[in-house]
Parts: sequence; C-alpha cells; structure tokens
Amino acid sequence: MFMEMYGLGVLLSGPSGVGKSELALELLTRGHRLVADDATDFNRDDKGALQGHCPPLLSGFLEARSLGILNVEKMFGAASVLNKHRLDLVIRLEFHHEMLAPLERLEGRRGTVRLFDIDVPEISIPIRLGHNLAVLVEAACRDLKLRQTGYRADEDFSARQLQAIHESDSQGNTT
Repeated sequence: MFMEMYGLGVLLSGPSGVGKSELALELLTRGHRLVADDATDFNRDDKGALQGHCPPLLSGFLEARSLGILNVEKMFGAASVLNKHRLDLVIRLEFHHEMLAPLERLEGRRGTVRLFDIDVPEISIPIRLGHNLAVLVEAACRDLKLRQTGYRADEDFSARQLQAIHESDSQGNTT
C-alpha cells in the first residue's frame, strides 16, 4: 500500500492480513491520499529518487478483506488519489510482539531498507491490540519531517537528561 501523508510518500508493508488496507482506509478518512494498493510500481527518477505509481488499470481501487474492491476516488473524492509520488518512508507492520530493547524505547524501531540501490528510512511497528495505527503512522511521518530538518527528539531528550544530571552534580545532590 503506497500513500501520501503530510507530503511524504509512505509505503505500508507487512504480511498478508496484518491490516494494511484497514489502516489505509483510516488514513484516507483523515485526509491522506492513496497512490497504489498492493501493485505499486517503483522506478528511479532523473534526480535519483524512487517514484511510486499505480498501474492505470488499478488506479483508485483498494481491496479490503470482507469488503472486496473499493473505489477510493468515488468514496473519498478525487483529491484522495494521486497518480505518483516519491518514496520517503517505509512503515513495516509486524505481527510479532517482542519486548522493546532499552535503546529501542528511546530511538524506536528505525532503520533503512535498500530499494533500487537507494536507502529509504524504515520504521517497524508491531501490531498490538488496542493500538491506533493511524495515529502511530501519522506521528512517524511528522517525526520524519522533523528529522529531515535536523531535529531528533531522542537526541533532544538525551541532552536534557544529561543537562539535568550535570546540574544535579554541580549542586552537590546525589541521587
């Protein structure tokens, strides 16, 4: 599933049945746009970025389990569908429920995935009962936009902690 959110091209990936189509429908109700369902074609543009587009036959359609084929453009309006977009982020939805390692609690499950010789940021989100995936994906997009400006919340938080420790030490406090 390939979507545009906050100006970013986001590929929602994961195994069959993980909930990509349901998540896409929720994101569409929030005003984000569909580029392609499962059949996204990617190629490199003249600037070296990956562009994703949908084959014309499938454009504007989405398959949702139990509902079948849905016409996104007719359901959500013409503005809900894009022909193509640059790929900026891969969100990998996963079934497994491992405990987060201490560093992952600070940095998240971030990495990169190499596609067509281009490293693309990737975030893995485990599926858990009660999680609002749309909110998590939107937050991941907003955070990526901040990271693109040079700001990282994990580094900011760590710097604040370090500053608090130094201030505490300079005041002679022991904890």
